[in-house]
Amino acid sequence: MNLQNKTAFITGSTRGIGQQIAIGLAEKGCNIIVHGRTKANCQTTLALLEKYKVKTHSVYGDLAHPEEVEKVIQQVEKLNIDVEILYNNAAIMRPYRHDYWSHTQEDWSWSMQVNVFAPYAFCKAFIPKMMTNGFGRVINLVSGIQDQPELSPYSTSKAALAKLTKDLSVKLDETAVRINSLDPGWLQTDLGGEYADHPVEAVMPGALQPALIENDGPNGTTFFALNA
Repeated sequence: MNLQNKTAFITGSTRGIGQQIAIGLAEKGCNIIVHGRTKANCQTTLALLEKYKVKTHSVYGDLAHPEEVEKVIQQVEKLNIDVEILYNNAAIMRPYRHDYWSHTQEDWSWSMQVNVFAPYAFCKAFIPKMMTNGFGRVINLVSGIQDQPELSPYSTSKAALAKLTKDLSVKLDETAVRINSLDPGWLQTDLGGEYADHPVEAVMPGALQPALIENDGPNGTTFFALNA
């Protein structure tokens, strides 16, 4: 799939995996909408993209708050640019709790808001237009984390996002819009920690697989970046 002059919106692209995806797509000639919690946070990624002959924009907002999710959507819409590729990459992981019965209501609520509700809101905002235009790629980042109840809010929210992806894909089967999950693997990011198996750069080029598939390609499946 030729991504030249397509436009991608990548949540949480000021650092880590999201930043790597932004750079990888820009290398393929894809225009980029960078997202961060604040406008200032976007500047580093925007600077890294300057050497590519692509158009760049930035939007900002803390996805932990539903009203800010809506503001991010409004900012994207004001650009008057169709989002053709959506990477729901932004995520949070609440504190590791050795007493796995001690996760708070806030742990659960924040995890679901950022890791599930916000991606759903972005899918709702942009997929219908993708269907109308006859092209779209939606990639929801999930996790293979398991057997760690100490991180239950995170692992459960990521499992929910994978299920949402699978369910939504049924409605897209007869269209040129593909929605899939991407498991980036255990990487040295702010979430993954310094002892993760792989540096963050290892997510490439595998993270681009679900954006490069054809219009009749996989739908509702999980890609694994490290197996590319």
